[in-house]
Amino acid sequence: MSQRFSDQLREEARPIWERVFQHPFLAEIEAGTLPIEKFRYYLIQDWKYLEAFARGVALALAKAPDAAALEVISKRLVTPIEKPLHRKLMGLLGITESDVQETPIAPTNLAYSNHVVSVAALGSLGAAAAALLPCPWTYHRLGGRLGAVEHPVYGPWASVYAEGLLEESVATWTALVDREGAGASQQTRQAMRDAFMTSSRYEFLFWDMAYRQESWPV
Repeated sequence: MSQRFSDQLREEARPIWERVFQHPFLAEIEAGTLPIEKFRYYLIQDWKYLEAFARGVALALAKAPDAAALEVISKRLVTPIEKPLHRKLMGLLGITESDVQETPIAPTNLAYSNHVVSVAALGSLGAAAAALLPCPWTYHRLGGRLGAVEHPVYGPWASVYAEGLLEESVATWTALVDREGAGASQQTRQAMRDAFMTSSRYEFLFWDMAYRQESWPV
């Protein structure tokens, strides 16, 4: 039985993902020692990124070639996944939506957001799915690696991923990557691979951005 294309991509991205899982931001989350201002920064920037992710999903939806794909992708657009969690955590930290709107998007976040939206807008459905997949997939895998976190904010955040919040999302996007990659031309598969690897790199850079509380230098 041949290996699924999504599994091939995951294997190629393994060194990047290992860097993600070993990042000090996540190690300090698990230890409960991450300074709260770094998590506050992360939460605001992640809220902004989720808006770009939703736009990417909407653009992918427009490329659905048949009713089956249309139904599958539309569920990812209308089903709230992480924003309810973010609202709960923002409440615990005293963050308002006005705070989010007034905070500039960080350079790395803007670059990642633009990558996802541009691939979804200009590329194939397969490339769009490949660009969108690393975000939920790395978080889902992270949920299986984090232990119990004893912290009033970090504990609830970690537990929802450990409990499989993104399992259905991962299943949807991996299935689309496999479907679109099967029998695709070498050029199309390479575009999907490039999109997946770039998003995987941005996943690492996003954690690093939050740990450093990146800002515009000028």
